[in-house]
Amino acid sequence: MSVSNPSAPAAPHPLSAGYVSYAMWMLLIIYTLNFLDRQIVNILAEPIKRDLDLSDTQLGLLTGLAFAVVYTVLGIPIARYADQFKSNRVGIISIALAVWSAFTVLCGLAQNFWQLLLARIGVGVGEAGCTPPAHSLITDKVPQDKRASALAFYSMGVPLGTLLGFAFGGWIAEHLGWRAAFVLVGAPGVLLALAAWLTIKEPRKLGLVKPPASDAPKVNFGQALKQLAGVKSYWYACFAASILAFMGYGQNAFLGSFYARVHEMPISQIGVNLGIVLGVAGMLGTWLGGQIADRAAKKDTRAYFSVPAIALIVGAPFFVWAFMAEDPMMSLVLLAIPTLLNSLWFGPVYATVQSVVPASLRATAVAIMFFIINMVGLGLGPTALGMLSDFFGQGQGMGAAEGLRWAIISSGAVGLAAVVLFWIARDTIREDLERARNASV
Repeated sequence: MSVSNPSAPAAPHPLSAGYVSYAMWMLLIIYTLNFLDRQIVNILAEPIKRDLDLSDTQLGLLTGLAFAVVYTVLGIPIARYADQFKSNRVGIISIALAVWSAFTVLCGLAQNFWQLLLARIGVGVGEAGCTPPAHSLITDKVPQDKRASALAFYSMGVPLGTLLGFAFGGWIAEHLGWRAAFVLVGAPGVLLALAAWLTIKEPRKLGLVKPPASDAPKVNFGQALKQLAGVKSYWYACFAASILAFMGYGQNAFLGSFYARVHEMPISQIGVNLGIVLGVAGMLGTWLGGQIADRAAKKDTRAYFSVPAIALIVGAPFFVWAFMAEDPMMSLVLLAIPTLLNSLWFGPVYATVQSVVPASLRATAVAIMFFIINMVGLGLGPTALGMLSDFFGQGQGMGAAEGLRWAIISSGAVGLAAVVLFWIARDTIREDLERARNASV
């Protein structure tokens, strides 16, 4: 007969399946608002351009560089704090949500380019505190063999936020104006921030995460980079994802303008059509990527990189066809195919990152990855595509519509580099996963 020790601390109770499901849905909603507030400017680009008399290059700066610089630079120190065991990742996410939502509302009050630029920078300040701590939090809530699926579920906030941004943003802009669109999508985030703070649990404070040893040395940022330097698959994933972000952010920033100029659609119709295509196809692709990778990786862990590489190759011809098609509905149907296939990478890549790096550097690794992704993708993608559009349209005399068409088609060529990086990474992932497993024993 065993005798209990009343003075011994009670063993922590694992989180229930129902609670984990609730927390995952809350984080998905938060990330959806993250992308909704970030991307809504894309569907509002044409009315903003007319109202404030902007060039395509200025539009590219508003949708990309202005947001990305602050977002990426602040993301690293916030992630470093989130990696400290004493930090409250739920609190970080909640405060960040309130900040970016408030600045989204301020975007609707801007009277000129510089005021809107500053408000967009403020949105970037808030959004810097979302994904790195969220990835770290999710990793502590789900087992390793389900991480790709869980992180893919969270990543569905990207296409879902895009769907809502295009659909509701376009409708609101047409009926109430682009300023009202910013206000109406930003305001709910402040209330959601309070709900998140009060209802999402921090596993560290519940005793569900093993604290670092008391004599464990503290790792500064330079030492963190040194530890990550030898994880080859991590860096291949970072640079492949940044190339895809360059394509995705750049193209999405001008899709509304493309269908307005080339196919002469009204803004509300563009919003609904693109919302459905990008949102539904993107969510399906993101979800499928996690499911396929988790199942295939049980037999061969290289599937985490094989799946997105093959998907990119298959989707490339449909991408070109979509922007060459003269019928707008045919163009949208064709666009859904590469949108789905190009979304398969989220779950596999993010799961790889969380699995090949030390537990104490998970948020930091995500922040560094997002620094690269967003500086290259969000910072340069829209700006480069806007400059390319001005070059073809004005410099080559193609006009605004055809110049934008060929700028978008040309930008797709860089996807080949991502395919190459994913394929090379297949040769390193097994070694990196084994090293991470041995380090955790």
